[in-house]
This record gives sequence, structure tokens and C-alpha cells, in this order.
Amino acid sequence: MKSTIFPRMHVSLYVSDLAKTIDFYNRFFGQEPVKIRNGYTKYVLEEPSLIISFVENKDRVQQNFGHLGFQVETLAELNTRLGAAEAAGLVARVEMGTNCCFANQDKFWVNDPDGVQWEVYYFHADAEFNDPHFEEPASACCIAPGAEEVMPAFKNLAVEAACCTPGSGCC
Repeated sequence: MKSTIFPRMHVSLYVSDLAKTIDFYNRFFGQEPVKIRNGYTKYVLEEPSLIISFVENKDRVQQNFGHLGFQVETLAELNTRLGAAEAAGLVARVEMGTNCCFANQDKFWVNDPDGVQWEVYYFHADAEFNDPHFEEPASACCIAPGAEEVMPAFKNLAVEAACCTPGSGCC
């Protein structure tokens, strides 16, 4: 039986200001859209294979759905992308050597004009614990910086018992 492979992912997001969105994504993706129409634009990325379109409709923009992201293959690529994002004035936050989502990662975040948050990260290795500050209600790990609703923290009780308590400052 032949396996079915999806050749490209498609995402469509509502935006409040298409001109601001195009400016942001031209800088973030480093390329121009393949199509611009009244109230609509589309980018086709080869790596990763993604079609992303934006539909201008201010009333349908929704916040705090989570976040989107790209995993890069090497630290050199992360640093190159971070440098380009910094030069374009896009970086909202940088996190290096963090244990988030039970993985050790280096990452940075950018926010588009409507607050859609993108994580660009390099995965070092799986981790058996999250940094304790990610278990606090104000934590941004895996729910993106600035999100107002917090997903419940999942705790590994065996690791928690062997470690300091969250918020104690010992770790």
C-alpha cells in the first residue's frame, strides 16, 4: 500500500491590516508574496514547504490560539535567522538553553502586526523536565509570549520531588 504524503502545508490567517502584514512577512520570510489581491495575499515557501495566505478581515482576527513556528536544523542556521530578524527589527524575545515543552532548545520569537507569535528554534535534545519558571501561570513556554490564557502545566512528579520547588529560585 502506497503511503500518502502531504506535499505542502497550507495555513490561512485573518489579519486586520494587509499592508502591515505584507511588510512584516516580507521581512520575516525574506521574500515577496506570490499573489496579492484586494484583501488577500499568499506566500509559497519552499523550505519548509508551506503555503500561507492572509485574508484582511479585522472582525475575524482572533488572539491567543497558540503559536506557529519553524524548527531549524543547525545552530548556525538559528544564529543566521536570528541576526536577520534582529536587523529587520522583528525579535520580541530570545531564549537560549531553555527547557521548554520537555525539550532543550535555543529559540527566538517574533510577533506579526496582529499578535500572531512565531517561534524559530533549534532542538538540542529531549528533556525530562521543564524549567521551573515555565510551570508558573505567567509562563510563556509553549503558549507563546504574551498569551493571556495559560495551558495547564504537566508535571513529572518523580523529577519534581528530586528537584527544588517551582518559584524557589534554586534552579
